[in-house]
Amino acid sequence: MDAIVEISNRLMDGVDFGFKRSLIERIDWSQRLIEIRGSRGVGKTTLLLQKSKELKDAGKHVIYASLDLPFFFTNSLFDFIDEFTKFGGTHIFLDEVHRYPSKNKNSDWSLEIKNIFDAFPKLQIVYSGSSILHLYEGKGDLSRRKASYLMNGLSFREYLEFQHQIQFPVLTLEEILTGHEKIALEFIEQFKPLAYYKSYLKTGFFPFFKKNEEVYFRQLRNMVNLIIDVDLPYLAPISIKAKEQLKRLLGAISTTVPYVPNMKNLAELIGVTDHRTLLKYLYLLEQAQLIALLHANAIGNKQLEKPDKIFLNNTNYKHALSFGETNIGNERETFFFNQVSFMANVCYPKKGDFVVNKNYLFEIGGKNKTYQQIGMSAHSYIASDFIETGFGNKIPLWLFGFLY
Repeated sequence: MDAIVEISNRLMDGVDFGFKRSLIERIDWSQRLIEIRGSRGVGKTTLLLQKSKELKDAGKHVIYASLDLPFFFTNSLFDFIDEFTKFGGTHIFLDEVHRYPSKNKNSDWSLEIKNIFDAFPKLQIVYSGSSILHLYEGKGDLSRRKASYLMNGLSFREYLEFQHQIQFPVLTLEEILTGHEKIALEFIEQFKPLAYYKSYLKTGFFPFFKKNEEVYFRQLRNMVNLIIDVDLPYLAPISIKAKEQLKRLLGAISTTVPYVPNMKNLAELIGVTDHRTLLKYLYLLEQAQLIALLHANAIGNKQLEKPDKIFLNNTNYKHALSFGETNIGNERETFFFNQVSFMANVCYPKKGDFVVNKNYLFEIGGKNKTYQQIGMSAHSYIASDFIETGFGNKIPLWLFGFLY
């Protein structure tokens, strides 16, 4: 245990507080069991370390531990926490929880956390894991105990603060729809949004870009392989053949997204004969935050429904996986869908590109885009690229990157 404490203190003392994700303010930290899910590279570890250091500085007895450390190969998490609480431990932050090796066939990480939650009522447990964590059919039922949060990549607003130290407040969708003219005028007095926006689309979504664009794209491609080869098999039964089919499916999607799927052609392309298997693959890629599926209906079992449109999860993936060959219209829609769907309900409409919260109809386009396809009404909007400020129901596209 001493080695884990030493590592924990070193990591907490070294964490950078210069930038915090907006999620840290949305989490209800009064909950005893908190789950933070997200894809590789979005910043879960940094968030855990920032909060644990904050509590430590406030006088709490805190420890941070990554469950893929060799210590946990042979040591029980329950026994570790039992010892920790006997020395006054009050808060524990567990990273990479899905990598915890089960100590016997009748137990797993979820059952151990359930038992810990029940046995130590004064202990707060915060854990992180893959974005598909909730699909894992664990031996311990945590659904009634945990408060769960999903972590997305950087918003455009967060990117400005992280990379360029330009700070702006989070906006609600309603604030953008009703007050975008005034907001945009105030913002452009402080920075030129279009110059930064284009960089964000290529290299701004993940907080590990270090100036070299090609190295970053190579890191993203490696990360995609790790998600499919390593992360998915931890939490879902996936064969070697299935992993190869998932990669072929992602490759096919990345060259054409936003993609209106022909399920028969797509199945033949990746060598799948069962329609349900293809739907399962699409669902897994979506839950892994590699793609995003757009449906006409807001309710129902999405795993069993054919999507109306398929996107890559974010524009950075599009640049990395298509090797720079991106369609500007596709890029605009991917940006809007990624940023808005994280904070609102987004569906596929009968006309236009998106319907948000069942009420607001959006068409995405350039500065000359008209209302021809969606008609002019109080709830019809154009999210327009290449403009700094809008007028009426025509809103700058970049402004939808300020929702979190």
